[in-house]
Amino acid sequence: MTDLPRTPPRYSATFTPAVNAEIRRAAATGIYDIRGGGTKRHLPHFDDLLFLGASISRYPLEGYREKCATDVWLGTRHAKKPIHLEIPVTIAGMSFGALSGPAKEALGRGATMAGTSTTTGDGGMTEEERGHSKTLVYQYLPSRYGMNPDDLRRADAIEIVVGQGAKPGGGGMLLGQKISDRVATMRNLPKGIDQRSACRHPDWTGPDDLEIKIMELREITDWEKPIYVKVGGARPYYDTALAVKAGADVVVVDGMQGGTAATQDVFIEHVGMPILACIPQAVKALQDLGMHRKVQLIVSGGIRSGADVAKALALGADAVAIGTAALIALGDNDPRWEEEYQKLGTTADAYDDWHEGRDPAGITTQDPDLYSRFDPILGGRRLKNYLKVMTLEAQTIARACGKNHLHNLEPEDLCALTIEAAAMAGVPIAGTSWIPGRTGF
Repeated sequence: MTDLPRTPPRYSATFTPAVNAEIRRAAATGIYDIRGGGTKRHLPHFDDLLFLGASISRYPLEGYREKCATDVWLGTRHAKKPIHLEIPVTIAGMSFGALSGPAKEALGRGATMAGTSTTTGDGGMTEEERGHSKTLVYQYLPSRYGMNPDDLRRADAIEIVVGQGAKPGGGGMLLGQKISDRVATMRNLPKGIDQRSACRHPDWTGPDDLEIKIMELREITDWEKPIYVKVGGARPYYDTALAVKAGADVVVVDGMQGGTAATQDVFIEHVGMPILACIPQAVKALQDLGMHRKVQLIVSGGIRSGADVAKALALGADAVAIGTAALIALGDNDPRWEEEYQKLGTTADAYDDWHEGRDPAGITTQDPDLYSRFDPILGGRRLKNYLKVMTLEAQTIARACGKNHLHNLEPEDLCALTIEAAAMAGVPIAGTSWIPGRTGF
């Protein structure tokens, strides 16, 4: 009797090789997995949306002769000195500690050349970033690392961080190998010891206390600085509404595709919502309060291209913030360092090394031998080029939709490729007028 061919083995859809490997790792070590970067799972994202360019029913603009403005004002509600940016793409908060001093300098250089702002992140203000940033936003986090009234006054805006998209409801981490003498001094921490930031501010427990804190910061800075409130994408409608009630000039909503210096992998992959689901809810909160465009909305989490920028603005945002993309533009996870990434047990483009302080590119490290490899002048130029390309791409799309300003883009200019994206973004499935959950077939 001839043996029948054996059916090839199949992996379980639940217990995949990756899942099994994590179970074995947890069983062997008793320690949960920590990493940097953002979620790696597939989520509905801006790629699931398309623009409806102009034809007969809409009149496109000629790119060589007709202008499409890109500027944005932030903080016009209460601040004596609101911020005017040339482009609606800002640099998100990334701390000195998570990033090297030269990397912070490069972010400041690139943002300034592109006409936009950068943000301090946790850990205080560095002279490298302040000295090279025309517009610098100072993050006020639960840890209060490096916080002092003088630096609050030196900043151009203040961002109160309530939550982050990679870990809404959770505090940050910085491994001991990144806590150098300088980082330890700025944060008042012991050198070389792992630290975990608090998940909530120590002196307030709700929106009424937040209102008091915002008033304190306004008084310290003589009402000059715009006050941002940043929340992780979890309950964006209510969080946005409460931030507005507390007196915020700008609300920043960070979706779960946003990165982090380091946190538990289970946080990154299983807590929060995609930014696509967050934007319409935040916009609706502003609209219901009659504050849309009066209180500006910045969104972040997986922004990569000018198309992403245009889609975020079409859904109602005033500006976007980028973090991971900015680091890649500087030169992080460059394939030219592949051999060294392999020695770390990872590979270029995986960003599994960012939290460990051994970054071969010299960007996410405090090792002098490594960060001396990084040229902040060249890095700044690379970031400027990237921001310029993003802006040109967004303008190209806006003109094709017949808009003379990026802020004139609207949901009507969009359609969705999937039911999930249509439901989250509140735009119809391509070729139909159906918005799942909102309209009939």
